[in-house]
Order: sequence, then structure tokens, then C-alpha cells
Amino acid sequence: MSWIYILIASVFEISWAVGLKYSEGFTRLYATIFTVITMILSYVFLSLGAKNLPIGTAYAVWTGIGAVGTALYGIVFFNEPRDFLRVGFIFLIVIGIIGLRLTYKPV
Repeated sequence: MSWIYILIASVFEISWAVGLKYSEGFTRLYATIFTVITMILSYVFLSLGAKNLPIGTAYAVWTGIGAVGTALYGIVFFNEPRDFLRVGFIFLIVIGIIGLRLTYKPV
């Protein structure tokens, strides 16, 4: 269940990171409210996932999925650069996330 909590926390991580863009420096009310709520939910689910996982693993996976998801969102919806090196480095983050999951051994 801990891994599912981390996955849910990561989705909220992506949501609040994207919400920051839409809030325009916290000047748009509804986008700001959305961002703050998704921040709180992200931290709540991270804390639930970290109960039974090493904090380093939980945090690295949470931020990794958040970074990859946010970068991909930016590429698709904000027309951010999608050059070969950028996509390659995003792929390396994915490999790191998979590696952390595959090498996890319960304590």
C-alpha cells in the first residue's frame, strides 16, 4: 500500500507544480487554491507512504515521478523544449525510479 500512497502523492506533486504555473505567482485565486490543496494532499500521501518505506527511497521516487510528470506536462501543454538531450535525461530519471523500486527490500 505504501507504494500506492507514493504514486498518489506523486500525482498531487505534478498537480501542484503545474498549478504554480497557472496561479501566475499566486495572483489567480482558483489556481492558487488548487495549488495549495494539492500541495497539502501531496505531503499527506507522501507521509503515509513513508511510514513503511525508507524516507530516502520514498522521497526520491516522489520527487522523481513529480519531476518527470511535470516536465512531460510542460512539453505537451506549454510547448516546452523537447530536444533529444532533455528527453534523454528525463528518461534517466525514470530509470532511477524503476531502479529504486526494483532494489527495494523491506526492512
